[in-house]
Amino acid sequence: MSSLYSRSKEYTRSRKAQSDSPPSSPSPIAKTLRHERLSRLEAATNPSTSDSSFSERASGRSSAYSRRENRLAALSSRAEEESSRDYKKLYESALSENQKLKSKLQEAQLELADIKAKLEKAAQKQEKTSDRSSMLEMEKREKRALERKLSEMEEEMKILTELKSDNQRLKDENGALIRVISKLSK
Repeated sequence: MSSLYSRSKEYTRSRKAQSDSPPSSPSPIAKTLRHERLSRLEAATNPSTSDSSFSERASGRSSAYSRRENRLAALSSRAEEESSRDYKKLYESALSENQKLKSKLQEAQLELADIKAKLEKAAQKQEKTSDRSSMLEMEKREKRALERKLSEMEEEMKILTELKSDNQRLKDENGALIRVISKLSK
């Protein structure tokens, strides 16, 4: 009996020690453990128990176990629901992110196509300008050649005008000489 007394004394001491700490809501596991301890304590203080009380305790334990298992099953089902919800949320967020990335990819592809088209146009313009520049070079050469020919022709024209004037002067002198000779011969 003294051993029973010491247990109950320890139990009250531990309860007092626990009550000194700030109150917190006990977990379901702590509650079931407390109920089991209380039932054991009651059984120990009441030594005149018979087989019927033993069967009652066993059924009480089994009902406590079944209640505990039911609570654990409910908790696990809640956890599964939350995790499935989390997976659903993760899937939806990943899907929305994929859609955003796809739209960005399409925009980038359109931009790339525009840039390629602009590059092709610029390359064609550069080819045209290079063709134009080569044509301009050819035109400049032809222009220089024509200017040379023009200057040569101008020089020839000057020479021709001088020759014509010399020729005219010689014709005039020749006519004058013929008149002088004809006067002398008369």
